[in-house]
Amino acid sequence: MTVVWKHIKKYTISGVLAIMPLALIYLVLRFLYFSIDRQVINLVDDLIGFRIPGLGIVLVIVVLYFIGLLANNYAGKWILNNIDKLTKRIPIIGTTYQVGKQISGSLGLPEKQVFKRVVLVDFLKPGIWTIGFVTGEILDKKTGQKLLKVFVPTPPNPTSGTMVVVKEPETRDPGWTVEEALKTVISGGIIGPNEIL
Repeated sequence: MTVVWKHIKKYTISGVLAIMPLALIYLVLRFLYFSIDRQVINLVDDLIGFRIPGLGIVLVIVVLYFIGLLANNYAGKWILNNIDKLTKRIPIIGTTYQVGKQISGSLGLPEKQVFKRVVLVDFLKPGIWTIGFVTGEILDKKTGQKLLKVFVPTPPNPTSGTMVVVKEPETRDPGWTVEEALKTVISGGIIGPNEIL
């Protein structure tokens, strides 16, 4: 019974993590649509005597446009920075805000791939290679050496896993694309490249 419960718990949490980005986007858009649509439509109805279908959607797009403009100037960045500092002090809200911020940052920068390249790393023990995705670099000030931030996904769900920091010489380039590596992870190795460089 304990094994069954652990299995259910593990995959339920994985399911929640998988739909979290879509759920956050849906909740934000739903809140904006209904809060703006109901208020403005009623106001317009009172002023001109009839409702304008679709006005809420147009207003949501306009509001998001102006929020985007605000977020990309000095004053907007200052406001968002202070909101960021404030939310970090509130346990549950802070975590939710940071998750949403990371997701929106990843989705909002298409020119910067979230996974820059694929590497193989010694993860469990030497001689056993696992697939990892390089997400960035860190400079070790003591040695002057470049370290890689590598996300190691958990098959078959590439949205869960762990992040390790490794020396670049300790990684191996398999010569795979990010798409090929993701297919390998999701399929548990059934689909994917047949050779390593």
